[in-house]
Amino acid sequence: MPYLRVRIATHATTVTAAQVASTLTDLAVTKLGKNAAAAAVDVHFSAPSDWFIGGQALAPDQSSFFIEIKLTAGTNTRDEKAAFVKAAYQAMAELLPNVATTSYIVLQDVGADSWGYGGKTQEFRYIKG
Repeated sequence: MPYLRVRIATHATTVTAAQVASTLTDLAVTKLGKNAAAAAVDVHFSAPSDWFIGGQALAPDQSSFFIEIKLTAGTNTRDEKAAFVKAAYQAMAELLPNVATTSYIVLQDVGADSWGYGGKTQEFRYIKG
């Protein structure tokens, strides 16, 4: 695991969902110690005119993003999470033009008994393993 949901507002036509997914999967592996084979990334693009910060639509040359990553509670330290937030922001700023500072990254801890994949919870995998 993890599951990453990514929303991006940009006019850049050179950035692809595959680039974003690859970059964030790599960071989940290197910064959070996650298994790349179990990482799922859902990327969606929005028009900057549909993205608002402080009640104002993004400027035509501006980009912004929101990354939400769900993790099994208790599997990462505060330092690991901080390193992911920093690296993810930097990576997105390299992929996108003129990224707004108000671009959010949310790491959400989910109880091991409250989620899973392949019909098995993370708690089941821990107990079984």
